[in-house]
Amino acid sequence: MDVVTEFFQRKGVKRVLIFALIVFILYCMRSMINLILLTFIFTFLMDRLIEFVVRYIRLNRKTLVIIMYALIVGLLTLGIVKYLPIITVQISQLAKQITAFYTEPQENVLIGYIEMIISKNQLAAYLENGFSFLLKYFTGISKISVQVIIALILSLFFLLEKPRLKEFTSKFKHSKIAPFYFEVEYFASKFTRTFGKVIEAQFIIAIVNTILTVIALSILGFPQIFGLAILIFFLGLIPVAGVIISLIPLALIAFTIGGLLKVFYVLLAIMIIHAIEAYILNPKLMSSKTDLPVFYTFIVLIFSESFFGVWGLIVGIPIFVFLLDVLEVTNKETISHPPDRKK
Repeated sequence: MDVVTEFFQRKGVKRVLIFALIVFILYCMRSMINLILLTFIFTFLMDRLIEFVVRYIRLNRKTLVIIMYALIVGLLTLGIVKYLPIITVQISQLAKQITAFYTEPQENVLIGYIEMIISKNQLAAYLENGFSFLLKYFTGISKISVQVIIALILSLFFLLEKPRLKEFTSKFKHSKIAPFYFEVEYFASKFTRTFGKVIEAQFIIAIVNTILTVIALSILGFPQIFGLAILIFFLGLIPVAGVIISLIPLALIAFTIGGLLKVFYVLLAIMIIHAIEAYILNPKLMSSKTDLPVFYTFIVLIFSESFFGVWGLIVGIPIFVFLLDVLEVTNKETISHPPDRKK
């Protein structure tokens, strides 16, 4: 009996059991996973933005929080009222245009071969899920808008009362559940440092990619720019694979409006934008721990999409990086030098 008690009192065993309990609780709350993820993402990104602004503008933190959230609510309201109908129509037109391309037989042998490759690979499923996700959320806006509003309210109250929340939460250190609290605090700090930072980097990269791509597509004379901008932004949140997946509808639309020459221009523009992301944005924003091999990245995306759906494509890599951090897997190479030979 003493051996069993001693086994369960080991720090590593307790940590694994508490982690399993947290996973089980999240699984039981899976119907609320959208709200949980949105609240965390809004809170983390807004907290980082407010910390950045406070460095340059001497303003009371609570006042700045209220101003920032009022600005966001105003922009969301303007977007929903003015641009949502346009975006919904354009996304529907894009879906119909790409569906028509797939259903019609292609005279060009090369295009037919590319279509066959896309159809047989996981990329087609990702693209289909991406369009389903956009159509579902932009046509059924009432449900997602309620979740976004609740998430914004929760994140607003969290940021307004952040010091008080820290003070109140620290009281659990001296409570009867102190061992549980310390483990939860450990996982929370790891989660914020890895998952939060990766999500922040993905959002910044997605915004920059969307702006650059929309400029390029406008120059090339693409239709449905608003719909394409939303599609590119959401796909830009998917590490590595997002660029490849977004290239598929862009190439198909380019072929329908301008033939192979237009496809070449699109490929050239995407290659330049991807080079900017790979050589400028990624080294500055992504830590060394997120420098995963492409094979691992695709494996994680395939499994996370199967388990979590479209959300898995966005949060799969950050969750995997968090698990690597918990397991203390780093990119630091240990070089073993042979011992010096004594003469």
